[in-house]
Amino acid sequence: MLPRPPPHLLPWRYLVLLFLALAVSSNGVSATAKPKAKAPTPAGFGYKLVSLVQRPNGGGLVGLLQVKRRTSTYGPDIPRLRLFVKHETKDRVRVQITDAEKQRWEVPYDLLPREPSPPLGAATGGAPFTAGEYPGQDLVFTYGRDPFWFAVHRLSTRQPLFNTSRAPLVFKDQYLEVSTRLPGDAALYGLGESTQPGGIKLRPNDPYTLYTTDASAINLNTDLYGSHPVYVDLRNLAGRGVAHAVLLLNSNGMDVFYTGTSLTYKVIGGLLDFYFFAGPTPLAVVDQYTAMIGRPAPMPYWAFGFHQCRWGYHNLSVVEDVVENYWSAQIPLDVIWTDDDHMDARKDFTLSPVNYPRPKLLAFLDKIHARGMKYIVLIDPGINVNDTYGVYQRGMDRDIFIKLDGQPYLAQVWPGPVYFPDFINPDGASWWIDEVRRFHELVPVDGLWIDMNEASNFCTGKCTIPTTHRCPDPTSKEPWLCCLDCKNLTNTRWDEPPYKINASGKSARLGYNTIATSAVHYNGVLEYNAHSLYGFSQAIATHKGLQSIQGKRPFILTRSTFVGSGAYAAHWTGDNKGTWEDLRYSISTMLNFGIFGMPMVGSDICGFYPASPPPLEELCSRWIELGAFYPFSRDHANFASPRQELYQWQSVATSARNALGMRYRLLPYLYTLNYQAHLTGAPVARPLFFSFPDFAPCYGVSNQFLLGAGVMVSPVLQQGASSVDAVFPPGTWYNLFDTTKAVVSTGSGASAVFRLPAPLNEVNVHVHQGTVLPLQRGGTISRDARATPFTLVVAFPLGAEDADAEGAVYVDDDERPAMVLAEGQATYARFHAAVRGGREVTVRSDVAMGSYSMSKGLVIEKITVLGLHGAGKDLAIQVDGADDATAVATSSPYFAAADAAQALRQGEEEDGVEGGRRGVTMEVGGLALPLGKSFTMTWSMHIEA
Repeated sequence: MLPRPPPHLLPWRYLVLLFLALAVSSNGVSATAKPKAKAPTPAGFGYKLVSLVQRPNGGGLVGLLQVKRRTSTYGPDIPRLRLFVKHETKDRVRVQITDAEKQRWEVPYDLLPREPSPPLGAATGGAPFTAGEYPGQDLVFTYGRDPFWFAVHRLSTRQPLFNTSRAPLVFKDQYLEVSTRLPGDAALYGLGESTQPGGIKLRPNDPYTLYTTDASAINLNTDLYGSHPVYVDLRNLAGRGVAHAVLLLNSNGMDVFYTGTSLTYKVIGGLLDFYFFAGPTPLAVVDQYTAMIGRPAPMPYWAFGFHQCRWGYHNLSVVEDVVENYWSAQIPLDVIWTDDDHMDARKDFTLSPVNYPRPKLLAFLDKIHARGMKYIVLIDPGINVNDTYGVYQRGMDRDIFIKLDGQPYLAQVWPGPVYFPDFINPDGASWWIDEVRRFHELVPVDGLWIDMNEASNFCTGKCTIPTTHRCPDPTSKEPWLCCLDCKNLTNTRWDEPPYKINASGKSARLGYNTIATSAVHYNGVLEYNAHSLYGFSQAIATHKGLQSIQGKRPFILTRSTFVGSGAYAAHWTGDNKGTWEDLRYSISTMLNFGIFGMPMVGSDICGFYPASPPPLEELCSRWIELGAFYPFSRDHANFASPRQELYQWQSVATSARNALGMRYRLLPYLYTLNYQAHLTGAPVARPLFFSFPDFAPCYGVSNQFLLGAGVMVSPVLQQGASSVDAVFPPGTWYNLFDTTKAVVSTGSGASAVFRLPAPLNEVNVHVHQGTVLPLQRGGTISRDARATPFTLVVAFPLGAEDADAEGAVYVDDDERPAMVLAEGQATYARFHAAVRGGREVTVRSDVAMGSYSMSKGLVIEKITVLGLHGAGKDLAIQVDGADDATAVATSSPYFAAADAAQALRQGEEEDGVEGGRRGVTMEVGGLALPLGKSFTMTWSMHIEA
């Protein structure tokens, strides 16, 4: 670019200079012209397939690849590779490529159990495989020989899902590269964890780096706390949405470059271990994915209540006041948390004798436990280096800390100098389990919060405890600044690899503010390879610890996650900020973790960091209206933030009572979603396309979400807004707060967007036609709410003539570690409703294992039916096939007066009109139907002249 003319030059003089410059540079023949730059050397030139055999008894294909031409870019090529391909299930195929002669690092099988690949060098047997395709039941593996490439397509349609013929395969010790072609209209989701300002749908040319890092969630498009190298690909083919997923099971750092028509992995170690999941629906994809990585952990019922936390509850009396203020304000609260404030000098598994004296804390716990509440505390992985500290002494005695140069690796976190336990070490895991047991004997906590486990380190490199100054300095107001004496590590290829993962534009070293990547775990495992598994391995050990001492279903909240973490823990999205942007970003991150197999997820409500200036009251009001419908719902802030408990402002308290009041009515539905997630991986909170994969306008929707299949939340995300523009997929949607208000959508293009009123204290939550929704009366503590009678909300299309609806509810005691349907331990009731000819209505239940709910006295007191017109008459009820009064066990059943439904249709104003055939909200009340017994209820709709 030519420089801007100096101000003293006249315009014509600048034109002369411009002309001369162009004349000199246009043909490149001037004396000062530079020679054309040499094209960069490719990282590799690919491989050729030199042999391929089919193993007997369905054992897959094993092949040998030979490098075609060597390069030195990012190190020497590995000359011979082993290819392994197997259809592990009818809808999953595995393609693994590794060194043919040396064992390479891969995710340990004891951390993530899965089907093993053949050992290297073992006799493969079998016959040469010469066919061009290797089909399974749903997917087909195809390949080319020279150069080698592979592809996966659907058997039924031959639709290509993954095709590496675009670019050569590169495989070096510390650099692996492979690319796939993509159609330009494919919608991709996943590849986390990162805060995605563009929404849940991946944007071409945004950076995607996967490497667990303590970078707060306010950093956009950068690698954060978790590593999930999986993506879902959704394509609309002739009006039908078809999905599949791709997992690269690799724990090393990687960049993923997505251009819109291609996707390229650049990985700094390990092997290429791809799993392809056929779908073809989004729900089928997560079912197949979690079947392989582990089903989501069952959560206790109380975990779906509301949680309150703050870093800065400096003593027990503050916590007691918080609990009583929630109680007085009649805002639901199930769980109170403390950050590190309860600790003695921020040391794990300790209590402050001054601020949280044990006798007073135990008395407080007795009080809240009697009320039905729970208590959870934080623990970090770093163990303070302190000879008077028993936890440290026992760890040293068992030699369980990660090492560098033969000595425990020294880092700094909140208590000062720390060592990091090695959870890959069996002794390290058992030591941790024992410390959890010891702490639980000290304080009977109800769950554990494992934080800072990426692992986070305030220092970088190789450090020693200083001799010239105190570390930590007790007077410092910035305890997060490194006070150890440290030097950077640059002399190993593990600390300075040839390729720097850098998709987010950051220039930090791999070991920046974490464990040095040349440090060593148990059995010689390098931190370079195992880094992103640290939080995952800690979650497994913590889960074992809690389950072994309590004999109950554990609750663990973890910050750092990996593939499979959802089988052990819940997740929150980390250190966000009290801004409207962070409010909006939280939805995409939450939805991504549902895809990752971690459905129990939420963000810090009202923000962890304070904004400047803090726009807190209105923001907090809107945030609880959204956060009340996160699967994991917790208000959390740091010590520098203004107090932001929900009772601090009257307007926020009103919003909280409204939104949390509905959440607590929905608890049986949320808990049933938890059961379904544990069985099939189905997310609790889902993108709209999970229920409407054929409805392309919802593919990028990131400001709304579904709870389960049929409840949609459309929050306000903008300051000062009193309405919200929401996308409504086809069908009738009823406002759960006022079921006489309905939205009728044809789902056609822009006309699927409706403007809804949203006053400050209200949030739009709708239930979709075809749903039978179980509700209870609610309350301020889940223990009490779950004992109240049920209402079934049956949603038919507005003015339906012939329609069906279905739903279910699962109940158990939520204490048993396993979430199983067994007699005396749990009950599962399916609900079916039908209307025929606009008049004849049937509602029935099919109950499995009814004795548990019978023992708890759970009953259905009311059935609310939406969408029909007229009044009910001729009610008949049968319970377990009997229609006598004793079996029916109802008290004065009645039909409530019908209310006309306001139907908002495309093109109408937000206040709506009653259009076309008016539907009604009607109810059958006065019931006492046992939840534990199957019933059939019929009646006729009567239309008066």
